Order: sequence, then structure tokens, then C-alpha cells
Amino acid sequence: MWLGPEEVLVANALWVTERANPFFVLQRRRGHGKGGGLTGLLVGTLDVVLDSSARVAPYRILHQTQDSQVYWTVACGSSRKEITKHWEWLESNLLQTLSIFDNEEDITTFVKGKIHGIIAEENKNLQPQGDEDPGKFKEAELKMRKQFGMPEGEKLVNYYSCSYWKGRVPRQGWLYLSVNHLCFYSFLLGKEVSLVVQWVDVTRLEKNATLLFPESIRVDTRDQELFFSMFLNIGETFKLMEQLANLAMRQLLDSEGFLEDKALPRPSRPHRNISALKRDLDARAKNECYRATFRLPKDERLDGHTSCTLWTPFNKLHIPGQMFISSNYICFASKEEDTCHLIIPLREVTIVEKADSSSVLPSPLSISTKSKMTFLFANLKDRDFLVQKISDFLQKTPSKQPSGSSWSRKASTTDPAPEALLAAQEVLEEPTIPSSPPSSRQISPVQEAPTASQGLLKLFQGNVSMEDLGTKGAKEKMKQELWNIHFFEYGRGMCMYRTARTRELVLKGIPESLRGELWLLFSGAWNEMVTHPGYYTELVEKSTGRYSLATEEIERDLHRSMPEHPAFQNELGIAALRRVLTAYAFRNPTIGYCQAMNIVTSVLLLYGSEEEAFWLLVALCERMLPDYYNTRVVGALVDQGIFEELTRDFLPQLSEKMQELGVISSISLSWFLTLFLSVMPFESAVVIVDCFFYEGIKVVLQVALAILDANMEQLLGCSDEGEAMTVLGRYLDNVVNRHSVSPPIPHLHALLTSGDTPPTEVDIFDLLKVSYEKFSSLRAEDIEQMRFKQRLKVIQSLEDTAKRSVVRAIPGDIGFSIEELEELYMVFKAKHLANQYWGNGRAAAGRRDPSLPYLEQYRIDASQFRDLFASLTPWACGSHTPVLAGRMFRLLDDNRDALINFKEFVTGMSSMYHGDMTEKLKALYKLHLPPALSSEEAEAALEATHFFPEDTSEASPLASDLDLFLPWEAQEALPQEEREGTGYEDIREKKGEEKGTSPPDYRHYLRLWAKEKEVQKETIKDLPKMNQEQFIELCKTLYNMFSEDSQEQELYHAIATVASLLLRIGEVGKRFSVRPGRKPRDEDPEEQEPPAPDTPQDSAREPQLAAAGDPQAKAGGDTQLGKVPQESPLLGEGGGGEGQGSPGQLLSDDETKDDVSMSSYSVVSAGSLPCEDLADEDAVLVGGEAAAQGGGSVDADWCISFEQILASILTESVLVNFFEKKVDIGLKIKDHKKVERQFSTSSDHEPSGNSG
Repeated sequence: MWLGPEEVLVANALWVTERANPFFVLQRRRGHGKGGGLTGLLVGTLDVVLDSSARVAPYRILHQTQDSQVYWTVACGSSRKEITKHWEWLESNLLQTLSIFDNEEDITTFVKGKIHGIIAEENKNLQPQGDEDPGKFKEAELKMRKQFGMPEGEKLVNYYSCSYWKGRVPRQGWLYLSVNHLCFYSFLLGKEVSLVVQWVDVTRLEKNATLLFPESIRVDTRDQELFFSMFLNIGETFKLMEQLANLAMRQLLDSEGFLEDKALPRPSRPHRNISALKRDLDARAKNECYRATFRLPKDERLDGHTSCTLWTPFNKLHIPGQMFISSNYICFASKEEDTCHLIIPLREVTIVEKADSSSVLPSPLSISTKSKMTFLFANLKDRDFLVQKISDFLQKTPSKQPSGSSWSRKASTTDPAPEALLAAQEVLEEPTIPSSPPSSRQISPVQEAPTASQGLLKLFQGNVSMEDLGTKGAKEKMKQELWNIHFFEYGRGMCMYRTARTRELVLKGIPESLRGELWLLFSGAWNEMVTHPGYYTELVEKSTGRYSLATEEIERDLHRSMPEHPAFQNELGIAALRRVLTAYAFRNPTIGYCQAMNIVTSVLLLYGSEEEAFWLLVALCERMLPDYYNTRVVGALVDQGIFEELTRDFLPQLSEKMQELGVISSISLSWFLTLFLSVMPFESAVVIVDCFFYEGIKVVLQVALAILDANMEQLLGCSDEGEAMTVLGRYLDNVVNRHSVSPPIPHLHALLTSGDTPPTEVDIFDLLKVSYEKFSSLRAEDIEQMRFKQRLKVIQSLEDTAKRSVVRAIPGDIGFSIEELEELYMVFKAKHLANQYWGNGRAAAGRRDPSLPYLEQYRIDASQFRDLFASLTPWACGSHTPVLAGRMFRLLDDNRDALINFKEFVTGMSSMYHGDMTEKLKALYKLHLPPALSSEEAEAALEATHFFPEDTSEASPLASDLDLFLPWEAQEALPQEEREGTGYEDIREKKGEEKGTSPPDYRHYLRLWAKEKEVQKETIKDLPKMNQEQFIELCKTLYNMFSEDSQEQELYHAIATVASLLLRIGEVGKRFSVRPGRKPRDEDPEEQEPPAPDTPQDSAREPQLAAAGDPQAKAGGDTQLGKVPQESPLLGEGGGGEGQGSPGQLLSDDETKDDVSMSSYSVVSAGSLPCEDLADEDAVLVGGEAAAQGGGSVDADWCISFEQILASILTESVLVNFFEKKVDIGLKIKDHKKVERQFSTSSDHEPSGNSG
């Protein structure tokens, strides 16, 4: 690559000059390439250990002038080929021009200007990111790609100097962290260490310090433990590794690959060694932390933050903290965690002004809101810039709340996105709408629903005065008063000061009348609801009457949602619940609907309107309980892992017992998924929900620990899981809320656990108090850290479960051991993921649906299969291998969707590795029959069918591919209508359309399925016969297969003998077969022969074999493989030539002579000649009488059966030994893994990432 010219004072140290002219010198790094000795070893070690500029490029070009000692680097290269290209360009374009100059300074100025011009021109064509990444970083990225064989699509995020501990010896080197891989390289005095780990394979990642390993980072995969230490900044490195591993887990969870944030602002001064990707990831981390701290919408982006003080009128203090600004919010967080939090939506702001500075109040800023609140910030470092920024954002924010159904914002909270989502979902769900939806689903629009404006509790509880409720009423009234005082002092609504006092009031219980309002505020749902007016109504209208799997599950669970509550014992509550759940399923098809959502949503509906309940559900599913409600409840499993870890830390005595009983996994899912609502009396559980909306998952974990702690003695005495569950169940049933003003609702769970002695009642507020006293050391940051660790475990555990399930689904007769199948599965999955990294990633992601059965989740296409086939097949065919792979793929792709799953892949592999010689030959034989033909060839044959005489076939012109597998006699025996019915579904559908409304005969289809099953259990007699063209292809494959074998000569001789024999057998067989209804051959061929069809696509893709000096390739005959169109798959195969279309009829005479006739005889000629002479044009043609009869074309009446081929091969022991030879697939898999990470140390190696 060209480099911006830099001075080099000592040009020859550690470098060897290879070429020179008066103005330029080409140098090679010592120790690179041939020779080098001790000097080379030392230089190599220095290059790795020190961060030298030469570390990347082993070649460079310097500019020099005769009288100057100063040299300038103008280019570097990672291969001789690349640097030579630059050298030749300089010689041809600059040498003559430079010789004209008199002044050496002018020469140097001209060269520098020219090189800068070249670089500028190159950069025009690069992506924007290319401009942002500093030159040194680009060099490191090139080094990584070359060192580890990565394609250009693999982006480096950052690289660090560190030590890798191999045994007890640290190896100093460089750690490269890319989007998909962790790589390490070290070269010390001739000893090289090279590591590559995919992030998706990481099962454990933690920072620890032991006596053996000083402060280090541990990375575990399923088969190795790696330790890295001696980082300059271990905290930064570990944080980045966490982010990259998290992205990989997200990829495994929902196929969401890494997409670079194009909207990220460019830095005013690019950092020397920080890539654009690193800045992107840092910004993501800050955004996530910002949104989580202040419960903001998912698309809110932090613009910046600055330290300041906030005047708090309630205690007359200036509180130090940080101000955060994004496009729609100004937020403040105090340095001390609980002192004060503040969220000011810009939509509420009316005035922003700079107050007068004073020594007491330097740089103050006053912000006023619509609710008549004024916030005073001070000690702002860059107040003017800040005011300008806020005013810019305010200009983009609508001045007043819109009355229409949608309005847009420039930066973050945009409505077009939800509308686009709706449109996409509408298209997606359209085909599944039943023609006449059930009347029960005809739901009135939301505007007319009585629940749209208030919670169901108000409707069903009525207006009960507090005086009638006695002491409970008095306590409720007192709570309301306390909150009113709080609102007066701290403000009400979104802009309320949130302090330790707010938490105290929440812990004492939120009054029934304020619960809905405060849930919306604390969860952040209010922000989304206000910024998306009309969105819910629109969603309900679009989803009403639609049918999908989610709506079916919702319908099933509606009447199980709090059936004991009067609000859900009638159609009003049920209809509201249906609308909210269905609307959410249509908003987020990834989640759709999950059990437990109905219970949580029914409680939300009690305290809020439908729209409020909907937005609370959005906040729960998408922000507060991430991944809880997806198909595999990953989020709940992650928090279950955290719960187990916390039990070990806080209750070590109980932890071991709980593990032994296996109780934690049973209890925690129901506790966490429903926030205790399904296991505790409603009026008690709802208090936990109050705290949850204010504090997050921390409260749920604290309460769970407090419950175990309260029952420790009884649990330690339990002998089995059932007994422990009963103890906990009885305890939870008796957690009461004595302050509740709602009428008591019978708890159904209590009926199952009631015992003889009534257990002690536990007050929910006492339980909460104990949980805060004993376990309040839990912090949100720690929980997020633990979530990351557990997420790795959970997702890898789910992947292992998927692997075991897939392996179990493979039939036992497949031949591979369990270990081999698991290895093959990992290779298969890695190939799928590799395409997601570097291929068309979005298409690969689109092919994987985590909700599908495990077997269907990972699938590969033809090009990926070709790569795997080439490295795993025992039948290496040199340059013919891709052709064979393509045929195998088409044979395995039963449903014709151009993708195969793992089961189909293993079936194909097994056919080559297992069974006796007959089974292997049968697999090879099938690869040369029509199912392995490409669709283009089949179409070409289809176009040719109308040239055949009408009486050539008695079968239907729409005969299916399946007929090719049936012996001709069996087809003759089938009734006409059944023969038509054995086609693929599309043919059946066409026939169904033709028949109109006639009712389907199910017995008829059962008979067809029974026949299909019988066909699958085929014997060698069921295999159709092979025509001459297909036989030639088979011989071609065998010649290529033997070309790399140790007994090459003997095998060539044997197959030539067998081919010669089989051609004669075919000729003899032709004389005994008469094809019924066939016109004589001596008729005018012009009447029967169509024009030659275009060369099929397959032939264009397949490589030429007859390379110079490759006699085996020439022995294969036709140099352009696949050029000969196969026979029409629309005609049946027949015994003795029956039912076969003439391949010769598909070709013109000239093309046939050129492409086929020589091919067929060059194969046979090998019987009498050694291998080197196979290409001789004067080779003796065995079976020349066939040529005379066929007139230079493939003989249509010639055919051979599988039994004849098998019998002929059995006469040659060398062929029998070749096919009986056992091959270990384990070794092939190991070699494949090495090839996947292949790195060539040759100096002529040119990495794909180079830009010349």
C-alpha cells in the first residue's frame, strides 16, 4: 500500500536492499523470506515484541536522492507481488520525469506530492470508515488479515500488547480483537504461537488475579482455557472483549449480526490508534448505560455529558453530579447514587437561559418547564456550547403536543419506524388470515372500549369511600397525603426529583389511585406513550381479526389470566387483554407471545388504560426484562443463574442443599417471569411490582433471597424437591398485605398447599424491609456484570442442547459415531456463521429462525456445501470436485429450496464413508442420474420435449422427478392417475386447480405416500438404468477421483478395462431391446432434433480440467465439464432402453461430434495405453462400431444397469480395494479446521485485504 512519505534516518538497519535506482530503493526486512539465520530470528522477535512500524510490512520502498542522507518511505507491502507492482509503477511513471529536475529538493517535493495524490485518489473509493482509521491502525488490520487468513470483511476493532501463558511460560505478543474473532500472535526466537478463537465459541470470559497468573483475563471455550496478562490497560481491554462476546451471543440468540453505526459523528481530531469501530462500540456502551440509568426509549442516543451542580430546593443544596444531554432529554445523576436523579424531556422545556455568574454560583444555567418548575444548574465548564446544543435540539422538538395520529422528530424518537414496522408486519401476516375469521375475534375498535380511559380496577371496585374501609382506609388516605406532600416538594410528572425519599415512599406502598401513574413514570413508559400518540390505536386496528400462531396461543391463555379476579370473569376484561397482547405480538413478532405475559398484562390493565398497559408491557419486554419473553426465555434463565450465584454468596449453607434438590431451577422461572404474581396473593405481589418498576430486577432478586433465608431451616431438612416446593409454596401463599383496600381475592395456588396447621402470616412490607436490610449491597452495575457472565453460560448451554437434539434426530443407521456427528455439527454450524460474518450476512441471518426446530435452524447453501465437500469428501477429484459437490447438493436438497440442513448433509457424507462397496458405488451412481442435474438442464430438456413424436411415451407429459427413481416396469404397472399423482406439490396444485372443486380423495393420497415410502427403501434393482452420456460422466468422475491416489496407474488401467467392457455390454444389450412406439433411426433427423440448447449454467461454473500438463484431466474427455446436456428428467428410465429420450436429439450434429464423441472414446482408450498417453489423439478407439452407428453422437438406445457396473468393477481387485478402503473423517475434520485458518508464510502470499 502507498504510505504518506515519512523520514527514515537509518535506512539500512535491519533491512536488505533488493533493488535500487537513482531515486528509489526496494528493501526486504531481515529474517523475512529465505535465510536470515540468528539475525533474522532476532529481527522477527523484535518486530513482534516492539510496536515498530516494520511490524506489519516485510517489504518497503524508500525515496532517496544522491547527496541526501535522509530517506522517505513511500510504500510498503506484505508480499513480494504487491511491492513489485508498486515498484514497476514508479519505474514506468516517475523515473523519466524525475531525471528532468535539476534541484534535489524539487525532486523530493514532487515525489511527496505525487504519492499524496495517489493516496487521496485511492481514498475516494474507500468507505467513509477508511478515512477515519489512522494509518498505523490500517497497517495492524492488514497484518491481522494476513497473519490469520481473514478476508477483507473481517474488521479489526483494536489490538493490544500482552502475554499469553502457554503452560507456565508467558509469550509476549499481540492480541487482535476483531468483530468476530479473538486472535493472538507471538514470535520469540523462532517459536511461533498463533491463536484464533471465534467469539461465538467463548463459554467464559472473566478478569481475575491468582498467584500463578497476575492480573489476567481468562477466556474459555469448550476445549481450551486461555490466559492473557501484562496489559497496559486491562480494564479497557476486558470491557471491549465483553462487548464483542455479547454481540456474538446476540448473534446466536436472534441472528442479529453486527451493524456499524453510520450515524456516529466523526471526531474533530482522529485519535492515533482508535478505529471507527472502537469508537462505535464505546458509544454503544455509553448509550446503553445512559438509557438503562434513566429508563429512556431504546433509540435514544447520548450526545455528551459534563460535570455540574444542581440546586435542589427541597433541601437547599447544590448537589454535585453529571448532566447528560441527548436529542430529546436532559438528565442529571448525582455522584452519590441515591441523592438525586432528574429527567427533563425537551418537549416539556419552555425557557433555557444563562443566569448571571457569581463567585457563589459560577456559570449558572436555568431551565424552565411547562409544569412551572425551574431547574438551576451551575459550575458548567462550557456553558455557551451547552446552551447552543440544547437550543439546537429544542428547534428540532415540536413546540406543542400534536393532536394527530403521528408526528416525527429528527433525531431519535421517530414515528415513521413504527409505521414502517406495521406495514412490514401487515405484509408478513397477510397470507395467514383465514377466509372467514371466527366471530369471537370481531373486536370493536379501541376508542369505543370502556377500558380505554381507566384501569379495570376502578370499573369493578366501584367508588368505595375510605371511611367505609376503617383503619385500612385511613392508612391508604395517609399514603396519598404523603405522596401529595412529595409531589409538592419534589414535583410531579416526568420532571420529578427522584431521591432516597421517593424510594422510601415506594417501599411503603403506592396508593391504589396513583399506582398506574407512577408505574408509567418510573418505567419510562410515559415517554414512549407521549411521543407515539395514536400508535396503539393504529396497531389494534391493523391486528384485529388477524390470525397467527401468537394469536392462537393468546386465545388459549386468555381465560387462564387471573381467573379469580372479577375483572377477568367477563368479556370486557378478556377483550381488553386480547387487544393488548395481540397488538404487542404484532409490534414485536420476534417475541410474539410467551406464557406469563398474560398474567403480567392482566395486572397492568387493572391499574391503567389499555394504551398505558400496552406501553408498560413494551417497557417490560424490551428494556426492563431483556430476553425474558422470547421463545427460549433466555433472560429468565440468565437471572436464574445470577440467583444461584447470589445464593452461593449470601446463603452458602443453603446453596449446596438447593443444588442437590434441584429446586432453584424449578422456582426461579415462575418467580421471575411473573414477578411473583403467579405464586403470591395478588395484593402482596403488586407491592413487589411497585418496587420493581422503581428499582428494576434488583428487588426481585433481593426478595427471592429473603424468601429462601426465611425458610432456611425447613429447606435444609427437606429430603426431595417436592417437599421443598411445598415449604416455599405454603410460605408464599401466606405473604399478606394488611394495608390493601381491595377486597381479598382467593389465591388459587393456596388450595394446593393448604396443610393441617395454618402457617404464620408474613407481612409483605416486613419481607421487603428484611430483603433491603440483608441484601441491599446488590448494585445495578454488578447485576449487569453477572448477567453478561451468565448469558455466556446460558446461550452456550442452549447451543449444546441444540447440538445434542440434532445429533439425536439423526437415524442410527447413518454410520457416524456420536462424537463424529457432534464434530460435523460444529463444522456445519461454523460454515453457516462464517457466511453471516463475511458473505451476505443479512441473507444468512434471514435463513435462521430461532423459533424453528433445532434441526432447521442452521442451513447452508450450495457454495458453502461445496467448500465443506471439498475438505471432507473421501472422493477427492481435483478440479472436478466442485462439479461432484454441486451434484451431491442437488441430490440432497429434497425440498428444492437451495438450502440443506444438517441431517441432509450428514446423509450425503455417510453415503461416501460408510457401508460396503455396493453402497458407496450406489451413491456415486446416483450422482450421475437426473436428480443431480441442475434445474437449467431440466428446463432445457423440458423445452425439447415437444420435438419428440407423440407416441414415444405413454406416461403423462407432467411425469415427476420421482418417476426417475421407479423402474420402467413399475411405472407401467401404476394406474395412469396414480402415476400423475406422484409428482411434487406444485404439480398436484396445478391439477387441483384444473379439477376445480372436486373433493380430495384422502385414501388416494395415502396410497401415494405408502408408495413413496416403499420407493425410499430401494434395492439396487430399483435404480434406473444409465444412458451413454451419463456413463461417460461417471467415467470422467472416476478418472479424476483416482488422479491423487498412490495406485494411480493400476486404477487407471482397471477403470479403462471396465469402461471398455461396459461399453460393449451396452452395445450387446441394445440389440436385445426394442423400444415400443419408437420411430426408425433412419428417418430424417432434422424432424426430431431441436436446435442445440444454450450451455447450462452449471457448465459455465465448472472449471476446465484439461489444463496444460494434466493428462488425467484430458483423460476425462470433454474439457468443459457439464457441457453435455443430460437427458430429460421428464421421461422415465427403462429396462433395455425403454422410456429414454435420446440425448443426441438435444444437440446439433457438430456440437455432438466436438463435445461428446471424442469424450466417450478417449475414456475407453485407456485400456491399452499408459496414463501419459491418454491425451494422444491417435488412441485406439475401442467399441468404434458404436460411433459408426451413432453417427458421431451419443447413442440413445445404449444403456447400462447398476448391476452390470457393479459386476464389472468386482472383476478388478484394485477398484474393489479403493472403494472398500476405510477413511477416518476425524482427520478430515481436523485438516478442515486448519484450512479454515490457513496462513501462508510465503513471501508471494497476497492477502485479500490489500489495496494496491
